[in-house]
Amino acid sequence: MAINTGQNYKENQPIHETTIYAEPVFHVGDFQITNSLLNSWLAVLVIIVFCLALRLKLKQVPGKIQHIFEILLESALSLCDQVTNDRKITLKIFPLVTSLFIFILVNNWLGLLPIVGSIGFFANEAGHSVFIPIFRAGTADINTTLALSIAVVIGSNIFGIIAIGAWKTFNKYVNIKALGEVVTKFRKDKNVIIVAPITFFVGILEMIGEMAKVASLSFRLFGNVFAGEVLLASMGAIFLYILPTPFLFLEVFIGLIQALIFSLLATVYFTIAAQDHEEHAEKELAHI
Repeated sequence: MAINTGQNYKENQPIHETTIYAEPVFHVGDFQITNSLLNSWLAVLVIIVFCLALRLKLKQVPGKIQHIFEILLESALSLCDQVTNDRKITLKIFPLVTSLFIFILVNNWLGLLPIVGSIGFFANEAGHSVFIPIFRAGTADINTTLALSIAVVIGSNIFGIIAIGAWKTFNKYVNIKALGEVVTKFRKDKNVIIVAPITFFVGILEMIGEMAKVASLSFRLFGNVFAGEVLLASMGAIFLYILPTPFLFLEVFIGLIQALIFSLLATVYFTIAAQDHEEHAEKELAHI
């Protein structure tokens, strides 16, 4: 008969820890369904049900709830106007950035519910019984925030192509026009041989900047939400029931702020992409 040593006893103890990666819950063929993906689907379902319920209650003469939402909508439009300085651009990008805000906000707040992170099952990993929650905040998974960031950057460039044209958008990154000016303007202005390569190099920096946008957007959102998960789990383990409550309210506020920051930065990127920098520079030179 084998005797279970203290070391083996510790190894067989269930482990419940917050991992930096999303845990797989089940598979559909080769496709892995993680707990953060399930939470994101739940967030989409909540948004759809809420929007349908709100749509069915719309009236010509608004009630109290509809009136509150109309005030919030107008305030959001005004905030977007402060970034774009153009109501036409605002109306074009407002549905997208508002959808991003609501999706991220619901995902952040769903991650704070008691059922998220506490309902799950045990699985054996490396000789240990590990607890895997069925739901986990979608924005606490780098894959979710990375996908959102890539969508924003690609979408802003597509919006720029629609707004100012494919050629001007392309020249923003690969400034062929600047290199062509070395030949066309060299006789009149010798300085162009220095200015043109610098202008071309600035375009390369713009391309690197687009990649940096993806990193900054994704890691900022992921880092704050994941850190909040770790903080709440730590406070809940050390001080039960009472002390974690202020941190819970703090995470509610942080979830709102992070959703707002992400959507505002998306608004800024779309606005910049829709601007013709060459035309703007020519107008400034005309004023001088």
